[in-house]
Amino acid sequence: MGGEKEETSSKPAFDVGAASELVGKLRGAFASGKTRSYQWRESQLKGLLKMTEEHEQEIADALHSDLAKPELESYIYEAAMLKNSCRLALKELKRWMVPEKAKTSLTTFPSSAEIVPEPLGVVLIISAWNYPYLLSLDPVVGAIAAGNALVLKPSEIAPATSSLLAKLMGEYLDTSCIRVVEGAVPETTALLEQKWDKIFYTGNGKIGRIIMAAAAKHLTPVALELGGKSPVVVDSGIDLKVSCRRIIAGKWGCNNGQACISPDYVITTREHAPKVVDALKQELEKFYGKNPLESKDLSRIVNSNHFFRLSKLLDDDKVSGKVVHGGEKDQSKLRIAPTLLLDVPRDALIMQEEIFGPLLPILTVDKIEDSFDVINSGMKPLAAYLFTNNKKLREEFVMSVSAGGLVVNDTTVHLAILSLPFGGVGESGIGAYHGKFSFDAFSHKKAVVYRGFMGDAAIRYPPYTKMKLRLLKALITGNFFAIIRAIFGLSKD
Repeated sequence: MGGEKEETSSKPAFDVGAASELVGKLRGAFASGKTRSYQWRESQLKGLLKMTEEHEQEIADALHSDLAKPELESYIYEAAMLKNSCRLALKELKRWMVPEKAKTSLTTFPSSAEIVPEPLGVVLIISAWNYPYLLSLDPVVGAIAAGNALVLKPSEIAPATSSLLAKLMGEYLDTSCIRVVEGAVPETTALLEQKWDKIFYTGNGKIGRIIMAAAAKHLTPVALELGGKSPVVVDSGIDLKVSCRRIIAGKWGCNNGQACISPDYVITTREHAPKVVDALKQELEKFYGKNPLESKDLSRIVNSNHFFRLSKLLDDDKVSGKVVHGGEKDQSKLRIAPTLLLDVPRDALIMQEEIFGPLLPILTVDKIEDSFDVINSGMKPLAAYLFTNNKKLREEFVMSVSAGGLVVNDTTVHLAILSLPFGGVGESGIGAYHGKFSFDAFSHKKAVVYRGFMGDAAIRYPPYTKMKLRLLKALITGNFFAIIRAIFGLSKD
């Protein structure tokens, strides 16, 4: 006991000085040029892939410790998705690194041009607790692929996964260029005092504002992967059983609602609402049994703070009488059953903030088209979902609803499509990543023009004459006949 206390007390604090020293070392490593080579990037991506493949069970155990996350969810939504990101980056990296040819104009003839992707430098990645393995390492894949040195700050709210990441990344990756800093607010604050070349944050809007304010002091660019109230519009005339199964998979099958793209509320017509409620009830019971608090297929609430936050939403006078299914709680085990609430008032507390838990309000409208006005009256969500067989309604949904991503007749699946950008809009986030978009998120697109010494035109140099002015105007417009007229001194005047 005494030895343990002594070891804890002798551990140096990670303060502003330690953060400054760390960033200095990483800048030195980046300046050496080692992260720019294809070989280094490839070796680190292979290290991430190998690390995930060799420690799948430890990863699942850590996620179960932090969230009681079912092993299947841990594998599919964390380990497997991270491996897919690594494999895609390894397959495409050489192509991503090749400069892109760009067209030149008559004004610079003869010349050639290209867009060269270069690493930003030393970047900071601050991760979230709900998918603590995937959301920590998916941005790391992009940062490495783009050739950056980096610091990863995992979430202290998922301590087992944070500890595992620190341990494994120290063993599998180049610690002269890639470092993990564990800790809570003091450590994060110390990191945010430093000048970075980009900050990538996954979390909520409240902390996102703090990140952005800190970044502004150094004019540091940011990517903010936030959240919001992601709606699900349910039309009539659909396969309601399949629709409800897909809603359940996206809501309770994704960390028991603790996911940024989790369905936050449902909108349907008053006439159709009873059928939607009945179908959801039936499928919920099939998936999680008559006593879902005992189900091993549901994650628990991450901690007591979030348990009490969700309890407050559920106990609100405006919604407590609206429960039509579920509502059971077990504070000792931090478990809340899948809960449906029908006809929740739009001014209730539960409709003012992202729920991030197993509660699903159902709003009703007179006609399904009114649902788009409900969505657009609030902040732009990270995701929006529509279930319909109506082509016109689908087209109106795509045209009129602004969200980070849209899915028709399913939920959350866009996250797995690496050819699509994943990110928010407005208050649901800034910037996007996944696949090539991750590489781009951590790269600067540098414009480069190449010229020789031939074709040096006197037209650009003094003394300036009217003829030179006419010719320059013609060259800038690119009009062939105007250029001929200018050369031969012809004029429309």
